Amino acid sequence: MRSIHTYKTVQEVINAMADYVVDVAQKSIASNKEFNIALSGGSSPKKLYEMLASPVYNNRIEWKKVNFFFGDERYVATHDPQYNGNMVKTALFEPLQIGKLNIFLVDTLLSPEEAAKDYSARIAGHFKRKDLIFDLILLGLGDNSHTASLFPHTAVLQDRSASVKSVFVKEQNVYRITMTAPLINQARHVAFMVYGQSKAEAVHHVLEDTFDPEQYPAQLIEPESGDLQWYLDEEAASLLKR
Repeated sequence: MRSIHTYKTVQEVINAMADYVVDVAQKSIASNKEFNIALSGGSSPKKLYEMLASPVYNNRIEWKKVNFFFGDERYVATHDPQYNGNMVKTALFEPLQIGKLNIFLVDTLLSPEEAAKDYSARIAGHFKRKDLIFDLILLGLGDNSHTASLFPHTAVLQDRSASVKSVFVKEQNVYRITMTAPLINQARHVAFMVYGQSKAEAVHHVLEDTFDPEQYPAQLIEPESGDLQWYLDEEAASLLKR
């Protein structure tokens, strides 16, 4: 089930997303005594993480019962500013004093392939042989319609395993580590947060264009039995049919 929510301002998008995360977290903890969330990196979600760590929200979730994973990671040193874990550490983990045992980072000291295998194994170990079903996976959207590190015309788009894989992004000449679309689609809840005029064309392609995931990889995200939420500002939604 897909729902699209559009707001006038970026701040309204962030507030709505924060409310959504809190709601899913509270229900997951009430049902399962824990909340397993996969975070997105990049610049867009930083404001969301800062909002969740703010006095307005930080007492609305039992943070000791939250386990944090990453939907993808750049294959750079862990101290590199481009490492997604560093941004989230500053914006969310440190302000909330999240314990290390609750944070699952990608080990980029390993080779790209081994880092992906290691992360898959650690996810499987956490779920203890049960189905790998995250309570919530947060996603962003690139100008080229990629999400996580599912980039156009890369081999990982054909991967049918619910796992983590390494992918070489030729146009950037870098490796990335990413959850596959099948793993993302097993989640109970998946939410995109997208804002800004620069994302309008990508949003249109993913939501309204002909199905062509090689060109528009985010089209692959269709949860099997969970719900899919899109949180957009008016600029990002400006090319959608009304």
